[in-house]
Amino acid sequence: MGNRLLQTLSDVLNDCENQFVDDRKMLPENSSIRSLKAQREWFGAIAAAESLLKYTIDCNSYDGETLQGLVFSSPVPVFSNLSVISHLQTGLFTPEAFQFKALMPCSQEDKNTQVLAKSPLWKLPLIPNDPIIQEQFCFIFTTTFALVMVLGKNQAGNPQFHFSFAPETIDKAWQTLRSRLVLVNYPELSQLDAMVANFSPNCPDYRLVSQFSRQLLHNLPNLTALAIENTREGLTPPSKGGAYMSRQIETVTPSESATEPVEYTQSLLHPNSQLEMELLQALTHEIRTPLTTIRTLTKLLLKKKQDFSAKVIQRLQAIDRECTEQIERMELIFRATELESTPVTKQPVHLTPCCLESLLQQTIPRWEKQAQRRNVNLDVSVPRHLPQVVSDPAMLDRALTGLMESCTRSISNGGQIQVNVSTAGDRLKLQVISQSDSSKNPFKALGQLLMFQPETGCLSLNWDVTKNMFQALGGKMTVRQKTQQGKELTIFLPLGKRINNHR
Repeated sequence: MGNRLLQTLSDVLNDCENQFVDDRKMLPENSSIRSLKAQREWFGAIAAAESLLKYTIDCNSYDGETLQGLVFSSPVPVFSNLSVISHLQTGLFTPEAFQFKALMPCSQEDKNTQVLAKSPLWKLPLIPNDPIIQEQFCFIFTTTFALVMVLGKNQAGNPQFHFSFAPETIDKAWQTLRSRLVLVNYPELSQLDAMVANFSPNCPDYRLVSQFSRQLLHNLPNLTALAIENTREGLTPPSKGGAYMSRQIETVTPSESATEPVEYTQSLLHPNSQLEMELLQALTHEIRTPLTTIRTLTKLLLKKKQDFSAKVIQRLQAIDRECTEQIERMELIFRATELESTPVTKQPVHLTPCCLESLLQQTIPRWEKQAQRRNVNLDVSVPRHLPQVVSDPAMLDRALTGLMESCTRSISNGGQIQVNVSTAGDRLKLQVISQSDSSKNPFKALGQLLMFQPETGCLSLNWDVTKNMFQALGGKMTVRQKTQQGKELTIFLPLGKRINNHR
């Protein structure tokens, strides 16, 4: 139990929870496993909470002023989805915001004259060496529900993840955190109290809590990936007991599904390739988070165009564009590695009839901008009316954009890309022909999943992984390399039910 004067959030939640299991006699070598499991639940809960916010907030009626909720976390912001965080006020508790003079009596003079600044991220002070700094936590307040999540310790001092939707528990935990602001004479505390009071719902609908629990289980990351990432950062203990850990976090091996028909390459991957995929998933998540924060801040600045010169606006738009492209590239790599590491029968791809004509109308302008920036001539030939195709529209959009970006960046200046779309029997045929001397811009294999082009810095999925992705999308892709001339990529997608209505 922590110091009652500076009680931690884990102390509060331990007091509120019924502790039926006494694990103080657990073997010491289990501590690393317990830590990994607690981290796993924490990451799953963040994804579940973000999903819950997307479900409950109104993303279509944001006027730039009205807030739909508050999020307070430490030591870093926990959400990265722009459609979510643009509707919420985010606060970050950090020792970096602490000022020693705040403890002086004279600091009270300006207490009533300061106003909370309009900012996408508030920094709220914590005293250095406060025991609460050792925890990761997140408070969410909306009109629909309130939630507290803490990655801390249980009563025995072992790592544990806690969460609660109970108003009384949340209030006790918030008062514990609020006491830190009282301690440092935080000048805007009364305004902060008023804002929290505006989002004080009663007990949420049980269906909301059930949905959160389901999403948490669905989004649990792989323990092996966490172990690799922690080892890389030096967070795991020495190798003592390492063999025990490897047995405890062992994932399903290819041999367990050896009797199933093999359609994808992941069933034949070496264990090192499996670890590579899990590491890629962890890294893409870590890369997307800061990029999303930068993009969010940039978009907020662009909302105030009148305050900036045309040159500054142009640069802000360039930052926004580059961040968006990198985020989409990371999302595509993450999705591809997910498909490669998941058995075919369990892959979470939902195929539905979708309007390819509408998708291309939104996507082709992006392709043209990519080609224009790299001095590549892009010629797209699309029929006036296109039938529906059966696929996953969001994933198909990312896959096609990633494919076109790879083609555009792989050819030299002055090259040409021809895109032809047509029907071929019961399938739609999309053909991409690049005309350039590919020997001038060679790709190099980077592991089992990626290709890297040193001259341009282009990072993309290799052709085998790309083929598997289009197969998961219900289609088929073929690649024909033309010596000294470029490539010919052909993608076939199954037609939807409206094929008979088009000629």
